Amino acid sequence: MDEVKLLRLKLRRLLRSRGRSVDDTDDLIQEAFLRLQLYCREHAVQKPEAFLVRTALNLSADQGRRERQARIQPGALETLDLIDPSPAPEAVYEGQKRLQHWMAGINALSPRQREVFLLNRTEGYSFIQIAERLGITLSMVEKHAAKAVLFLTDWMDEA
Repeated sequence: MDEVKLLRLKLRRLLRSRGRSVDDTDDLIQEAFLRLQLYCREHAVQKPEAFLVRTALNLSADQGRRERQARIQPGALETLDLIDPSPAPEAVYEGQKRLQHWMAGINALSPRQREVFLLNRTEGYSFIQIAERLGITLSMVEKHAAKAVLFLTDWMDEA
């Protein structure tokens, strides 16, 4: 009797290490013992422990396959209500209008303000680099940038 308990504990540890739940483990062990009994009716088993281990592992693998297949339902994709992640047409239209207004504001800047603003915001130049590139003082670059930002802020608030 102790040999059977030790064998059950060994099988339980083995199946639990393979990710089986406690309930599944007990069911698989019971099924493995049942299959051993049925097999022994017609055949001689040299190593019952090895038979039980292999049977329990096979039953566990079969159960895992059935669980994975149960999660994948043929034709399930056609029954799903898919959500379009793109924005609604109204949001696209409003965004386009806002972008056009923004571009009109950029075009309304003085040429120097526009140049300083775009070099800084779109090209990533620092104010020092812009001053060197345009041949003006750092103070003038800062003034042009500040005026451009203030103008564009007011411009966009009007919309």
